[in-house]
Amino acid sequence: MDVGIGLPTTIRGVEREPLLDWARRAEARGFSSVGTIDRLVYANYEPLIALAAVAAVTERVRLTTAILLAPLRHSGAVLAKQAATLDHFSGGRLVLGVAVGGRQDDAEAAGTDFHRRGREFEAMLGEMRRAWDGESFGFAGEIGPRARPSLIIGGGADAAFERVARHGDGWIFGGGPPDAFRAGLEKAQAAWKAAGRDGKPRSISLGYFALGDGAREAADAYLHDYYAFLGEEIAGMIASSAATEAETIRAVVQGFTEAGCDELILFPGNPDPGQVDLLADALN
Repeated sequence: MDVGIGLPTTIRGVEREPLLDWARRAEARGFSSVGTIDRLVYANYEPLIALAAVAAVTERVRLTTAILLAPLRHSGAVLAKQAATLDHFSGGRLVLGVAVGGRQDDAEAAGTDFHRRGREFEAMLGEMRRAWDGESFGFAGEIGPRARPSLIIGGGADAAFERVARHGDGWIFGGGPPDAFRAGLEKAQAAWKAAGRDGKPRSISLGYFALGDGAREAADAYLHDYYAFLGEEIAGMIASSAATEAETIRAVVQGFTEAGCDELILFPGNPDPGQVDLLADALN
């Protein structure tokens, strides 16, 4: 199983140089991906723009949106062009993870209909595929540049697994224990087979970590803040799931490996770039 590392793009106060330092270190230490998560009504960086900055200072590491909330972008054609541009300039390194999202304030701020987001997402996926396949959209023909990033679809509803089978290259699990991941993967694989797809869908999962001095305090502060919209109890559960010891991280990696995960991306609770080296050391 590959192990990637999240960027601290949703931790308040992160500036340009520490973020780019984080990305350089992640590549140097051999992580498979650097990842972003997404929301609109929060003091975070926009995922595709952040990954474009990272692409400029790296050469090998994959660039993964884990995930990007596609319906907030309104247009599948525009999102397809943005993603293809980043994929092209990065040398084919973009993994575009997308999902519908679940925060009504994000939808309201973006001017989209929260209750129609599933139908809009479905339409966007089809539009993106047509753009990447080179279909003509008007007088000048195709929407360029000609590139096709890997498309990974998130969600746990039956409709999400059907979308994976019809449109995607794989499925991404939004977080939780290995057993829950395994159950979701089985559903994704069943939908894949029912759709007559060859092989099996690529699978990705997320987790949280913080290491070193003050690790638990850093993880608690960040995750309680980021997930406050879910209420204290659920935010507390997410915060408590963050791995703060090397032994715990190795156990988490082993659990997801045994569950059949292709890549686990661990997102930080502490924005200090030294966390990259601490995680790399914990894995070795």
